[in-house]
Order: sequence, then C-alpha cells, then structure tokens
Amino acid sequence: MIERNNNISFPIGTIAVVEEYFDKLHFSSVFGKYKKKGRDINVLTQALVSYKLTENLSISKASEWINRTEVLNRYHLKAFEERTLFRVLEIVGKNCEEIIFDIQNILFEKYQFEHTNINMDWTSLVLYGDKATLGKYGYSRDHRPDKKQITLGVAELASPINVPIGMTVKAGNVNDMKHFEETYKQVRRKLREGSLVTFDKGANSKENLASIEKDKMKHITSKKLNTSDDKRIADFEKSKVEFIDSERMVYGIKFSKPSSYDYFFFSESLKHEQLEAKKRAAQRKFDEAKEIQQCLDENKELPKKYLLNNKLIDVKYTYQTKLKELGEEEAKKYIERVSINGREGFFCISSTENLTLQQALATYRQKDSIEKIFNSLKNEIEIKPVRVWTDNSIKGALLIGFLAQLIISLTRYEYATIKNISTKFIKKSLMNLTVTVEYQENGAKKDIFSNFDEINCTILGKKQAVT
Repeated sequence: MIERNNNISFPIGTIAVVEEYFDKLHFSSVFGKYKKKGRDINVLTQALVSYKLTENLSISKASEWINRTEVLNRYHLKAFEERTLFRVLEIVGKNCEEIIFDIQNILFEKYQFEHTNINMDWTSLVLYGDKATLGKYGYSRDHRPDKKQITLGVAELASPINVPIGMTVKAGNVNDMKHFEETYKQVRRKLREGSLVTFDKGANSKENLASIEKDKMKHITSKKLNTSDDKRIADFEKSKVEFIDSERMVYGIKFSKPSSYDYFFFSESLKHEQLEAKKRAAQRKFDEAKEIQQCLDENKELPKKYLLNNKLIDVKYTYQTKLKELGEEEAKKYIERVSINGREGFFCISSTENLTLQQALATYRQKDSIEKIFNSLKNEIEIKPVRVWTDNSIKGALLIGFLAQLIISLTRYEYATIKNISTKFIKKSLMNLTVTVEYQENGAKKDIFSNFDEINCTILGKKQAVT
C-alpha cells in the first residue's frame, strides 16, 4: 500500500549544468552589473535558463516553477512575484548587445578555439501581441503569413566547434540581405584574418561580399541562378563534367573569375525533388483556380483568403480563370509547364577560395549545422512562439533561449562522446536526473539523487551532479 508523505522530487540536472557553466564562464560579471539592488539578476537569469531547459512553458509557469520552496532554496532566493521575471527580461533585452559582447570575450578567453570560421543564417518567428514595434508582416519560415513576426540571426563557429557566438533580432520585414550586416558586424571583431564566412544565397549581395573582403576574410555562399546561368545549363553535358557524388548523383564544373570561383552543379535527386515540389505547387494553384471558378459560376462571394482584408481600402475585384477555355486536364498541364523553368537540379556555389568541386560542396554543406541550431532553438529549446509585449522583452526572452543553446553546444564541444547527441536527448537526460527531498521524522531533510545515465554523468560527473 502506498502511503502519502511530504517528499518532493524535481529535476536537478538542468539546474546543475546551468550553474556549472554560469560559474565556469563567470557570467555573474556579465549580468550582475545591470542590477545592483533587490533580487540577484544573475541567479534569476540562471533560473530562467534552467527552466528553459526543463518545462519551458511561459513566464507565469516559470514563476511558479522557480517559486517552489525547494527550487528557491537551491538558488538562495526568497519568493517573488511574476512581474520580477518580466523585469529581468526587460533588463537583459535592453542590454542584449553588450551582454553578447561580454559573452564573446569570455568564450574566446576561456576556450582556445581551433579556428574562427563561421556559419551565419536567419529565420523568422511568429509573434503574438501587437505592442512590440519589431512585429511586422514578412516572409514567414513558419508558414504563418497571417501573423506578425520577428527575424532572428545566429552566427556559429563552424565544424567541428559548432558553438553559437552571436544572435541578432530585427523586425519581421527585414530580409536576410539586410539582416546580414547586423549579424556579421556583431561577430567580425572576433574573427581571425582569413576566416571563412559561410551563408546562403538569401544574404548574397555585392555589398555583403565586399564587406567580408574588406575585412580580409574569405567567403563561400550559394547564388541565385539568373539568365546568365542559362547558357551554362544549355552547355552542361554530364559526360563532359566531373562526377561528384554517387548518392545524390551530383555532377559539377568549376569556373574561374577574376577574384572568385563559381562551382556549378547538377543533382539528379535535387531535380526530382524540385520537380515534385513544383507539381504540388501547380496542383495547389489549380485547386485555387477551380475554387474561384466555382464561386464565379454559382455567383457566390469569394473566400476571404483571396481578398484584400483592409478596412481602409475599397477594392472592386474582377476574376477570370483559364479553366473554361483550357479545360481541367489542359489547365493542369499548362500550370505545370509554366512553373518548370529548366533550372531544376542546378545550383551554384561561389567562393573566394580555390577549392576542388568536392571540397566546395562539402564545405558549403557544413552550413547545415546552423540549421540544426535553428531546429534546436525552435523545437527543443522552444523559443517559439514568442509571447511577450515589448521589443526589449522579446530580445530578453530570445537571449535566454540563446544561453540555453550555448550551454548545450558547449557540452557537445567539450565532451566527444556526446558530440553527435541531439539537444532533445541531452535535455531529456538532464531532466531525468532527479533529486528527491526526503523529510524525516526529526525534521531533517535528506537529498536523494536518482536516474544517472551516461550523458548526464559525462556532462556533470557523478560527484558534481549530486552536490
């Protein structure tokens, strides 16, 4: 028979690893200067990062989680109100740039990184709330064009380091080409001369490339295909170019330019993927046209998704589809035909580096590691959706997520045995490490630790984890 008792259990692994890295990296000197009186901002920031790696629901829930007696005792805190955490977000968000500046200094002082090559990328996050000026409509990577958003840039030290060292937050309508400047400017002072900067075609512009070259850095990026590339495509014969990759059936040819090189590729598997995607897009366009034609035939109002929804604008709509003159089968063939441009399967990588085709492809593909960081931030650290109300609190909330990701990435960098373990499983292992506070009859308390495994013992060490 189970007897009720007053024992309390809670995850200790996430708390312990955050404490260890805040202490190891002397983060008290980073955060402590922004709030001298009242609650210790360094400890509250630690608690928020720990919560981000544990339950991670909302600031209200974070307040409840931290305000449990056992957690307060761990942090040597007194009970506080929910608004205290919002003030923390406001403070760290307001000073986000300086905080990242200080963190970079500490990281490069603490670790003798073997190189300073970087990957940079940008994404968007849906924003809930209307008060923040950063919230704008823009191209949504989360497939929510109906919602305002913000854009997030991250810079990481490239493989085999894979540690994020920069984070920038811009309005939701800022494209990658413009956002590049802020992200690059934030990290370039830490790059050694000749470092390689890798990013995708969305940020590729003459101005951005010139900025890198002015700093005596190198770059590798992809470029959008244009009409000048159509001649290359027309002349491309697989029998006359180099065979690169048997898995994805990639062929390539290298072109030398005055100050850079173009690595021009064709992939059979990419062609298949792009054709299938265009066929699906063509089917969606056909379905839309069919829905509109049906409304016209039945004299019905069009669904709102096809209308401009702005009370300040008066619009008269006139729609005419090609379905009646073409017929359904011919219409389907027509929309597929106009969607396919002959560039399917082709892509071009551009670099200041004189590489072989295999080296260029392999180097650029290493950029995938920053996409894994975004996946980790969004789906495992769970920085989305953003549910705060001011620009500073947005930056503060994202900085907490960035710190959580930084700690996870540093564990992978420091311990080879978990180098390829995903954030999801590292986080799960740390959460599984539990302390039970046993209340004894004489009033004394005893901490009982359980659920050690290879991952959490590697990161914390059994002795460290139970202190």
